[in-house]
Amino acid sequence: MSALEFGLLVLAGAGAGLMGTIAGLASLISYPALLATGIPPLTANVTNTVALSFSSVAAVSASRPELTGQRSRLGRLCVAGLLGGVTGAVLLLLTPSSAFEKLVPFLIAGASLAMLVQRPPRELAAEGAAHPRRDATGLVVATFAVSIYAGYFGAAAGVLLLAVFLLVTGEGVPRSNALKNVVLGVANSVAAIGYAFFADVDWLAALPLAVGFFAGGLLGPAVVRRVPQTALRRVVAVAELGLAVHLGLDAFG
Repeated sequence: MSALEFGLLVLAGAGAGLMGTIAGLASLISYPALLATGIPPLTANVTNTVALSFSSVAAVSASRPELTGQRSRLGRLCVAGLLGGVTGAVLLLLTPSSAFEKLVPFLIAGASLAMLVQRPPRELAAEGAAHPRRDATGLVVATFAVSIYAGYFGAAAGVLLLAVFLLVTGEGVPRSNALKNVVLGVANSVAAIGYAFFADVDWLAALPLAVGFFAGGLLGPAVVRRVPQTALRRVVAVAELGLAVHLGLDAFG
């Protein structure tokens, strides 16, 4: 790996870590950066998941004020995240690399469309506060389902999980975002452990990406309290739709 590629991955990791804690968009930034260095899609995916665990550690440590009073709920959701992450990792390990390469454009396109059509987080938070579902079982099931996706690929998994928490818990954006950071951290970390032992991780690429993730994750919780997210998501979503088309042409061309 060249010094230029190393620097690119550090910067991409920092941007992805920041975007992940702000808007749940980490993989949509870091995964294309790994592809740009010439890493195959399946290897890039597992390498990205391993590096993401460092972002989660930083984000959770910086989110402790927002986690106050959520211990009981957090315990149930972390179990769901752990089981979902394991399930997603197993599914990925059973997926042939050729099939994954053809599937990735659809996963990225679906994640991008989900970001384009989803209502702004603060609007979801207002609805959740006004009409909280308080459905503990449904919340756990939804968390498990999103965590499967997070363990398998994960692009925009944070967007989906944050929307669930805002609508069901009735909490505001900062507290729901902190909860999302922890649960996704569990799902990513357990998947990363499996990939470290059973998948082809590019450790030379994972190191600079992890350094960037950690730095971005530390800054994210402070930024999420201030930054407008709607425009940010739309810009990233449009760019990722272009990436999905490009990868689709490569995979099926």
